[in-house]
Amino acid sequence: MGNVTKQASTRFSIVKRSKGQSAVEKASYISRSILVSEFDGQTYRPKYHEDLVHSEISLPPNAPKEYADQATLWNAVELSEKGQKSQLARMLKASLPNEWSYELAEEVVRDYVQRNFVDKGMCADWAIHDSENDKGQRNLHIHVLLTMRPLTENGEWGAKQKKVYDLDENGEKIPVIDKKTGQQKVDKRNRKQWKCHTADSTDWNSKENAKMWRKDLADTINATNEQLGIAVHWEHRSFKEQGIDKEPAIHIGAVANALERKGIQTERGNINREIIKNNLLLEQEKEMLILAKQELHSAQYSKIKSTAVSVKNEVMEMIAKVRERKGRLDLPIVSGKHLRKISDRTALQSAGNAEKFITTRKIDSFESLAKFTADREQKYSQLENVHLSKGQKLNRLKELSKMYALYAPIQATYKESQSLKGFAKMKYDKEHKDSLSKYPELKERMQSLLQNGGKITPKQWKAEIQSLQSEYESIGKEQTKTATELAYAEVISYDKKNLERELQNESRQPNRQQSRTKRREEEI
Repeated sequence: MGNVTKQASTRFSIVKRSKGQSAVEKASYISRSILVSEFDGQTYRPKYHEDLVHSEISLPPNAPKEYADQATLWNAVELSEKGQKSQLARMLKASLPNEWSYELAEEVVRDYVQRNFVDKGMCADWAIHDSENDKGQRNLHIHVLLTMRPLTENGEWGAKQKKVYDLDENGEKIPVIDKKTGQQKVDKRNRKQWKCHTADSTDWNSKENAKMWRKDLADTINATNEQLGIAVHWEHRSFKEQGIDKEPAIHIGAVANALERKGIQTERGNINREIIKNNLLLEQEKEMLILAKQELHSAQYSKIKSTAVSVKNEVMEMIAKVRERKGRLDLPIVSGKHLRKISDRTALQSAGNAEKFITTRKIDSFESLAKFTADREQKYSQLENVHLSKGQKLNRLKELSKMYALYAPIQATYKESQSLKGFAKMKYDKEHKDSLSKYPELKERMQSLLQNGGKITPKQWKAEIQSLQSEYESIGKEQTKTATELAYAEVISYDKKNLERELQNESRQPNRQQSRTKRREEEI
């Protein structure tokens, strides 16, 4: 069966002051933090915070160290722009595979941002979010906020545009001729004038860059998916570019999206609903697979429920209450230490899976859940230490083997040279000049890797690598299993606190309503 193709959702936009936008406000939005703008004096408070997975600033070498602070960076950007129509920042929003763990997403995005933006001289403020729609579908995605002015070697903001002189066929500057006098024009300071034009100081605004950045992200995702064995191919090209007769959804926008969340239909929302309806036939096979999976899950849950212990279990009761209220569990995205390591987060939200976890581990109270968590934390820590130790040893052996593969043929050439004399040696050394010149450096590198005068034993290294690799993978699987158990414990513990908070808030609402009614009556 071939790979499933997924259309990549990647959108670039410019943060413009002419549209009343603020770079500080965008930075506050993506980092889910409160920021104060020195330019307009406003305090920006994001409406949401529970979907933040990770937030980070990546800087080029010549950027001031204080720009690692978000407020300092974007206030510096705002204050460097004087015009009312200034372009303040470039913004990227793009989807990531939901099959990825948070830890993997951080690693891949950090590398992508560094290669495509920071290495070019941009300051990058990026964040990973994991939102959820009303159908319980997760959406792992990134936001990247990028500076548009280049930084000088001294770390000061440079000009976005520069003056470029027009040149003739000989590479000489072209003078500006006064039509009346036929002589070269001069300015008020008696300086000669030359034909020129303005050009961008960098190539960051090139439309080709956007295509390249989209393609690189899709290529990066596909390469990572291939390593993980995920049979989904991400396509950066539009349906039109691919020659596919399928209409893409339009960007709905923040205002329309807010209205739609409240249940108010908008024109752009209606357009998207029509597009989705038209594309539905093309997704029938996918829907059938999803339906089959849901039916299987339902059957599995019924089996688990029928075999569950009949005695009172406060943990099971809590899960049942959350299921009744929401249909699924909530995720502790910000506080989930072990959740970050898990790729199938949708499975963690399943109330059925949570009940199976509690039943099979024979957990009958939150006290026993806490004890189970402490035991597994200790086990995970031990596994992590052993896994790290074996990984370091394995990497060293692999590095030795790789270096020996380079060193061995050069060493053989050197030994052959040493065995010859006279004209034969001169001739051989001339023919193998390049190889012989590399010998001293490779020998030194080989000896430094061997440590303490160790011997070169490639066959022994190979056997050790095979043995260690097997142990390393086995411990890794046990570590993943333990991390999954701890992630379930995190989710269940979080939902207990969340349910208590919600019930407490609901119990206060009648009293608040009575207080408001009483105040109104007193005013009358």
